[in-house]
Parts: sequence; C-alpha cells; structure tokens
Amino acid sequence: MNKCIVFIFLSFFLFCGLTGCSGLQKDSKSISAIYSMSDEKSEFSPVFEIQGYEKDLNRIGTPSAVILDGGDEEIIIDITKPSVFTQTQKFKTENGSYTNRIYRVHFPRVPYFHLTAGNNVGLLVIVTMDSSNKAVLVTTVHTCGCYNAIIPTNYLQESAYPDGWNKESFDLYGETLPGMIDLSNSDSSSILLKIRPDVHRVMDIRPLAKENLNASDERPRFEMKKHDMSELEKISAGEGKTVNFFHKDGLMKGHVKGTVKPLEMMFMSLISLDLFVGSDKIYSPPDEYGNPFYTSLKPWNRNESDMRDFAGYLKFWGWKL
Repeated sequence: MNKCIVFIFLSFFLFCGLTGCSGLQKDSKSISAIYSMSDEKSEFSPVFEIQGYEKDLNRIGTPSAVILDGGDEEIIIDITKPSVFTQTQKFKTENGSYTNRIYRVHFPRVPYFHLTAGNNVGLLVIVTMDSSNKAVLVTTVHTCGCYNAIIPTNYLQESAYPDGWNKESFDLYGETLPGMIDLSNSDSSSILLKIRPDVHRVMDIRPLAKENLNASDERPRFEMKKHDMSELEKISAGEGKTVNFFHKDGLMKGHVKGTVKPLEMMFMSLISLDLFVGSDKIYSPPDEYGNPFYTSLKPWNRNESDMRDFAGYLKFWGWKL
C-alpha cells in the first residue's frame, strides 16, 4: 500500500513537471514586459515579450557572483541589470556560406513542480544570415540544449526545408510555433519572441517593426545592455573581482555554475545517459570546453545533434542549406 502511494505521488509530481515544461498550462493573464537591446542598429535582433513580469524569476538579468564567507562563490542573475550576450560565428555547408548572430539571455530560475526546475537558466536565439546578409533561419533553444526550434524565413528557398515541412505551424512539446517567418515587410527590423512565464518557453515568434513599440504601449519596457559572449567567463563578483560563469574543470566542466536540474536528473538521466541532463551550459567551440551542446536526448545522436557544428546540426534535423 505504501509503495502504491509513493508511486502515485511520484507519477503526479512528474506529470506536473512535464505539463509545466511542455507549455500545456493556460496563458498567463498577468503583466507582460518588453525587453529589447540598447543597440538600435542591430537588425533582426530579438525583442522579448515576457509574461509574468511581476515575478522576479521571469525577468532577464545579468549573471553575477557573490563571494560568501569562507571564499565560496554563489552565482546569481541580477535582474536589476538586464543584459544580452552576443557573438558571431560563420559556417559553411555544401551549398553556401552563412553567419550566425547569436544572442543569449538568462533568468533567475524555473520554479519547482516543473521538470526543468533549476537556477540560472538561459535562452539562446540564433539568427542565420546568408551571403547576401538576409536572415534565412531563426533558431531558439534553451541553454541546456532543450526545446530547439528551427524556423525558416521567407528568404530561405523551399528546397532547403526538411521533407514534409509545414509552413503554417508546427508543434514543439505543447507549444505551437509558426512554420515560416515572413520578413518581406521592409519595416521589420527586429524579431519578437513571446515567452511563457516560469518555464521561459518560446510561445510565438514574429517580425516586429520597432515603431510598433510606441509610447502608447503601457507595458514595462527595459533595455538590455549588450555584452560580448566572452564576458560570461569573467562575471562580476564585486570589489573588482571576477569569476567564470561556467565550470572550467571537473565532472561539470562547461556547465553553468549552480544550475543542476534535480528533477531532470532524476527522471531523464538514465534515458539520456547524462547525469547532468538539463543543466545549462556554455555554447562554445568544441576545443574550448569539450561539453557537447546536444539537442537530441538519444545518446547515439549526441554528436550529430551538437549545435557547435551548426552545419551538421541543421543536417541532422533535416535542413538542406
């Protein structure tokens, strides 16, 4: 009898987590806020519409550190200083040369009763530009490698789409995203991402003309300070001190400090053969940290689904760029 009660409790707990992280809950009716980059010249840069702004955990911040008594460090996300971390990477495929504009933001945490519960969680947005400097793909993924979504724009030739691709919409673990983003409106200079509260899932992506965010919009608005991605390896710890946001060695090499996901570890580590499955990590060249940024839970797909080899990653998911 006792075993039955424990089983029911664990099943219910897992169900709450799965539905929470899959986006099956109803849209929040609470306050939403707009976060945009302070650099107004960044074409097709992401603008975030984040629901649940009244909760600290739904606010974009800056990774920082606090030095505790005894010298230990505590990694936090300082929501008083919204930041976006950027880098540019080039890659080639059999058909052409491309440039990725990469944007990374972090939230304080995902609360419990969600499978992805944990601290210092992040989101990547990658805009892929072709040799004519046109945005052809928008990719979003949590910085643990979860929930990756690749969405073409109208500038990508349909021959590069995966077989059977639906240009109208597609489902991603409970969220419905557009199957194509139309950027043909010359006024569209940014991409708006609607973010679900608590779990920070991308709910919608669409082009946004900056002039549409006018003074009559009463939602709270924040400018994210732009930083180079390398600055995450020397975040502020006060009094002129800096520490690395990521573990540089040991079992958790390449993972964000303080980001262990206990529920994912409990329920998903055996499936993925990764004790730290779901833990957020660095997105770096393979020779720097050696921690694969895999996007498929199947262990035999770990290398093929690794986003660090972006051309191979696209090929793995069926894209023919």
